[in-house]
Amino acid sequence: MSEPVPHAHDGRSRRAWVVDVNMGYGHSRAAFALRDLAGGEVVTANDYPGIPASDRGWWRRTRILYELISRLKPVPVIGSALFGMMDDLQRIPEFYPRRDLSRPIIQVRAIYDSINRGFGRHLIEQLARHPLPLVTTFFTVAFFADVHDYPGDIYCITTDADVSRAWAPLDPKRSRITYIASNGRVVERLKLYGVQEERIILTGFPLPKELVGGEQAVFAKRQLMARICNLDPEGIFMTRYAETIGHELGREYCSPPKDRHPLTMMYSVGGAGAQRRLGVEIMRGLRHKIARRELRFVLSSGTRQDVAAYYRRAAEDLHLHDALGESLLIPLFESRPAYFSGFNRLLETTDILWTKPSELSFYTGVGLPIIIAPPIGSQEKFNRVWLQYVGGGVPQGDPRYASEWLFDWIDSGGVARMAWNGYIEAPTHGTYRIEDLVLGRKSPLPNLPLIV
Repeated sequence: MSEPVPHAHDGRSRRAWVVDVNMGYGHSRAAFALRDLAGGEVVTANDYPGIPASDRGWWRRTRILYELISRLKPVPVIGSALFGMMDDLQRIPEFYPRRDLSRPIIQVRAIYDSINRGFGRHLIEQLARHPLPLVTTFFTVAFFADVHDYPGDIYCITTDADVSRAWAPLDPKRSRITYIASNGRVVERLKLYGVQEERIILTGFPLPKELVGGEQAVFAKRQLMARICNLDPEGIFMTRYAETIGHELGREYCSPPKDRHPLTMMYSVGGAGAQRRLGVEIMRGLRHKIARRELRFVLSSGTRQDVAAYYRRAAEDLHLHDALGESLLIPLFESRPAYFSGFNRLLETTDILWTKPSELSFYTGVGLPIIIAPPIGSQEKFNRVWLQYVGGGVPQGDPRYASEWLFDWIDSGGVARMAWNGYIEAPTHGTYRIEDLVLGRKSPLPNLPLIV
């Protein structure tokens, strides 16, 4: 049998196994940011060469069900009912009053029942041939390693601003899993689920290094300044906060408009494509701005050809064919790694991100203001609360009138203020903190405040 996963020393220096799952984009997006730890190659737990048919079938059924129900959610009555049933299985209970929430839910018991019958054993046995630290962005993989006695350290990265009981082990007190928490609420939540405090490390979500630019956030600061220049056309925000901005970003002045990138907004649809219709509604509401080249609009469809084709047809119907490739971009990528890399490049010249409150909520940490689309699922409702709490995002207005309310917000300096708040208040250096933790290095970065 050929090795199902790359050799520990293949390619660039692999210092850890980084393992994701191909289920939506969130878990893979976090893992992609940590690819340097993995020598550039992330292992996908539900899609690796040599995966047993039984394991592949379990993952496939789970993924198909999730994506189908997510896409059906907008369908009246039936869609809402089906989604409600699925969401109830992974519902996050109210945090207050603080209480013992360690009792395992049905989902956890079912997963462990499958693991005890051999689910995930093959993957762990292959990784154990070279027992590097195992870093995963999905809780089930961490459970694999714990139950099947992986000989190295086990780290599980949380990918939302709050998590359900499904993330915690069946018996948290006996588990060897160390949790890498995306924010302070997750730290406190995991304690309620019975995870030992010494097994929880607060780092922040792993944002792409190429958007941060090192421990001094050189690139993030440069892009934030360019973004604020585009988002504050009347100079209202910069005038009020000139001293503060100058202290953090330097005494730079905005380049002449002709030397800047055009005002750019991206709408990003999730991996299941559940909110593709909203992208068309936004395009319709902004069509005159797009047609007059007053706004560059990016419709991010990821790797989904059906979504990209849907957007192109809608653009033709809205008579925006002349704008395609200029003020209207509909990028499509052939693979998930190509998508994550290309998405990061697009964000370099994106001024506003419009998306549901998924893991992308954490991207406000590089100074991206976020227009919050309706959440899908319990965890996204908590992401929305967190995003508003740090001041990096605001719920969307009526997409039909986006050319009015959005530009009122921009002209008043309000969107520039969201960009600034996100950069100042949300964690930016999660990737660097995680690398230091996994490699046993003392981090030069300051500890994060426990924002809950």
